[in-house]
Amino acid sequence: MNKLVNFLRGSVDLEVEGAFPERFLNLCGQRGILFWGVDWPGGQVLHITVTRADARRAEGLGEKARCKVKRLAPRGVPSILDRFRRRYAFVAGLAISLTAVSVLSRYILVIDVSGNESVPTAVILSELWRSGLRPGMYGPSVDERKIANEALLNLPELSWMAINLNGTRAQVEVREGIKAPKLVDKTQLGDITARASGIITRIEAESGQAMVQDGDTVLEGEVVIAGNIYLAPPEYSGYEGKWQQVRAQGRVYARTWRTLTAEIPLETDVKVYSGAEEQRFFLCFFDRRLNIYTNSGISFEKYDKIQETWSLSHGEEWQIPISFGRETVRDYTVTSAAIDTEAARAMLEERLGTQLLQELGEDGTVTSTTCTAAETDGILSVTLVAECHEEIGVFSAWEGQPDGNAQSNTEGNGSIDGTDD
Repeated sequence: MNKLVNFLRGSVDLEVEGAFPERFLNLCGQRGILFWGVDWPGGQVLHITVTRADARRAEGLGEKARCKVKRLAPRGVPSILDRFRRRYAFVAGLAISLTAVSVLSRYILVIDVSGNESVPTAVILSELWRSGLRPGMYGPSVDERKIANEALLNLPELSWMAINLNGTRAQVEVREGIKAPKLVDKTQLGDITARASGIITRIEAESGQAMVQDGDTVLEGEVVIAGNIYLAPPEYSGYEGKWQQVRAQGRVYARTWRTLTAEIPLETDVKVYSGAEEQRFFLCFFDRRLNIYTNSGISFEKYDKIQETWSLSHGEEWQIPISFGRETVRDYTVTSAAIDTEAARAMLEERLGTQLLQELGEDGTVTSTTCTAAETDGILSVTLVAECHEEIGVFSAWEGQPDGNAQSNTEGNGSIDGTDD
């Protein structure tokens, strides 16, 4: 501990030479001058170490003790700082660095978002930007609760948000809301119809009367589960049968065949770069951009603009909102060129396959596919024929009274709980 204290306050090694160097030590003790490290190398020479503050007083005692006092080597932090006394650039840089650290530490430099799964982080950051939270803001002036409430109003997918400021980092924690189940309006009556033609493979009638069986062929729009049910009377009762109207519910699976077509021209416009380009540089400080060029106009009629940015960051843990950027403007002309037929065909087949999966939905599967291509008047057409297995039932509400030979029985109106598809 004593070595650390002496290093921080500084010390000086002295060489004392005279007839009675021990008298010099007595005078130092009488005057309260702290010294240590006494060494007698031999003869009438004495080496001691005193504090930096007592060095001048110790040198003044040399005449009274009839000794010659010589400084050997300063030590400690004060002597190290003395070396940079005349290096003004270093002193100025150190002052600027300390000022920057003390000032920037009170500004928000990084915003972290956690807890989101389906809502993209970019969407949350954009809404926080509009609400008043962004890099470069003065931390003590940020109202975390107000900003979180405003952001939640514009992000209905989120149910909770909290903003915590930790130095230069703003930690945003969110919780996504649970989607409410789809409510079925049981007072709205109707049938389940086929949204596509096909061969029935399985029918699950939860409410209503199944109108088809496995293996039957149905056409698009045909009723497969009827909401108008005939209630037969007991045998030999003498009563007449009645009709009951319900909301038809259930699932209907079928083999279907779909045909999709896509087209693309065999010639297209392509860019031909002339080789001429212009470069412009800029600086970004927080969310402000400083252009390092005078002429903001671009001399090219058609051009591509490529922007590169280098920031003073190291991953996500250490970031400074200061970056240097370069914009490269490349001149080009447009000319017509033939496309690769095989590549165009492969692209169209891929797009048709994606479209087919979107139309089938999560429950649908593709059994087999066949693609054909044809070229007509400079147009490449690709046709996809697919055999699928999918759920084709869709609810169709009645506009008026259902078709039937009996009248509606209002006492029988209702619906059975189930999944409406």
